[in-house]
Amino acid sequence: MKFENLLAEVGGFGKYQISLIALLVIPRVTLPFNFLLNNFIAAIPSHHCDISSLNADGILGNLSREERLTVSIPAQEDGTFASCHMFSHPQFHLLTNYSNSTELPIVECQNGWVYDNSTIKSALATEFELVCDRKGLNKATATIFFVGVMVGAAIFGWMSDRYGRKRMLMLSYLITIIFGVASAFSQSFIMFAIMRFLSGIGLTGISIISIVLCVEWADIAHRTIAGVIISFDWSISTMILPGIAYLVKDWRPLIITVTAPLGLAVLTWRWIPESARWLIANGRLEEAHFYLSKCASANKRQHNLRDIKPETLANVIIAEDRSDRKYSYLDLVRTSKMRKLALLTGITWFGVAFTYYGISLNITGFGLNLYLTQFIYGAIEVPSKLVAYLCLNKLGRRYSQVGTLVTTGVCIGITVLIPRDLWLPRTIISVLGKGFSEASFTCVFLYTTELYPTVLRQNGLGYSSFVGRVGVSLAPLVSLLDEVWLPLPQVLFCAVAVSAGFLALLLSETHNVRLPETIEDVEKT
Repeated sequence: MKFENLLAEVGGFGKYQISLIALLVIPRVTLPFNFLLNNFIAAIPSHHCDISSLNADGILGNLSREERLTVSIPAQEDGTFASCHMFSHPQFHLLTNYSNSTELPIVECQNGWVYDNSTIKSALATEFELVCDRKGLNKATATIFFVGVMVGAAIFGWMSDRYGRKRMLMLSYLITIIFGVASAFSQSFIMFAIMRFLSGIGLTGISIISIVLCVEWADIAHRTIAGVIISFDWSISTMILPGIAYLVKDWRPLIITVTAPLGLAVLTWRWIPESARWLIANGRLEEAHFYLSKCASANKRQHNLRDIKPETLANVIIAEDRSDRKYSYLDLVRTSKMRKLALLTGITWFGVAFTYYGISLNITGFGLNLYLTQFIYGAIEVPSKLVAYLCLNKLGRRYSQVGTLVTTGVCIGITVLIPRDLWLPRTIISVLGKGFSEASFTCVFLYTTELYPTVLRQNGLGYSSFVGRVGVSLAPLVSLLDEVWLPLPQVLFCAVAVSAGFLALLLSETHNVRLPETIEDVEKT
C-alpha cells in the first residue's frame, strides 16, 4: 500500500489537517514580521549635523531654527539641508544672500547628528549612527540576517530529516526566542548583527519544517489548497506588520513584539503531530500508527484503521527505506536525476527569492510613507495567492512556476522603461510585479516539497531554501548598485527572474501525482 492510499483511508484533509494548519500559523506569523523587519528598524530618518559646536558662544541663540540651519548647514540642489556636512563656522551672510552657499568651506559632521523622530522614534541608524559613511551597514544588517537564514536552511533541512520534524520545530522556536530577545538588548552594532544572524537560523527552521509538515499530512487532492492556505499567513502578517511598526516606533520593543507569538507557539507545540511519512520511512511504526489513529479519530474515520496494525505499516515504504539507512545532502547528488533536480530547484529558488526580496526590501520608491507602502505590498499578496491556487490547479505546478516568475521579471523590466516622473504607472506595474513574485514564492514551496522524495524531502527543501537565501542575502547589496547606474539593480532582478523562470521548464510536473517516497521513485520517473 502506498502512503497516499493509507492517508486517504484516515482522512487526507479534514479536521485533523485544519487543526495542524491552525497550530502552525501561530509561529509562522513571525516569519514576515522578521524577514521584512529591516524596512522599519533599518529605516534612516531625515537628519542633519549637530550644530551645537557652532553655537558654543551662544551666537545663534537669537535666530529661529530655520535660520540657524541656514547659516550652519549647506543646502543641496533640491533646497533641502545636507545630511552629512556642515559649515566650518557660521555663514551669517546667507541670511541675505542664499545663492553662494555651495562655494563656502564645509566639513563632515563633527558632533554627530540630529534626527527627525516624527516618523520613527528610534532605529538602528539613530542608535548606532549608521548614516553617511556608515550608511551601508544598514543594508548589511539585512544581508547578515539572511545569511543566518541561509545557514539555518542547511542545518534544519538535515537535522529534521535526521531527528524528526517536530523536535526540530521546537528547537527552532527556542533559538529564535533566545536570540531574538537578545538582539533587542544589543549594546553595539556588532552584537546586534550576531544576534540577528543567529535568530535567522532559528526562523528558517520554522519556515521549512512547517510547510513540509503541512504538505506531508495532506492527500494528493488537497495538497494545493493546504499549501496555499498556510501561505496566507505570510500575506496577512505582511499587512499587519506596518500597523505594529506604526504603533511601536522604537526598534527594541518592536523586535520583542514581533517575536512574542513564539511564546504561544511553544505552549501549543505539544499538539503538533510528527510526520507519519517520516516516522514510517525511519522505521518508527508504533509512533506512526499512534498519529494515524489520532488523524482517523479526528476525521471520524476510525473504522478504516481497524485492520491496520503498526507492523503492517512496514509495507507502506519499500525495502530501500529501512530504519538504519541515514540520508544526507550527499544523497541529493549521488544519482543522475537527483543531481538534475537539485540543480534546477536551486536555480528556481535563487530566482524566486532574489527577485521577491529585491522588490520587498525596496519600499521607498512610491512617493508614499513606508507604512502605507508596506501595507500595499502586503495587500496585493492576497489576490496573488488566489491566482496561484487557480494556476496550480488548472495549469499544473511547472507552468505556474514558470509563468509567475517570468511575469515578475517582465514587470520589473517595464518599470525600468517607464520614466521616473510617471509615478502612477510605475507604481501600478511595481505592485503587479510584487504580486506575481509572491505567487511564484507560493508555487515554489509547494512544488519543491512534491518534487523531492520523503526520505530526502526536508534535505531537498533545506538545500533549495539555502540557495534561495543566497539570493536574498545578495538582494540588499545589489540595490546599492544604483549608485553605479540607476536602473542596474532592476535590470539584474529582471534578468535573473526571466532566466530562472525558463529553466524551471525542465522540472517534472507533479500535479495529481503521488509524492515520491524514495530516491528510486525519482529515478524511475
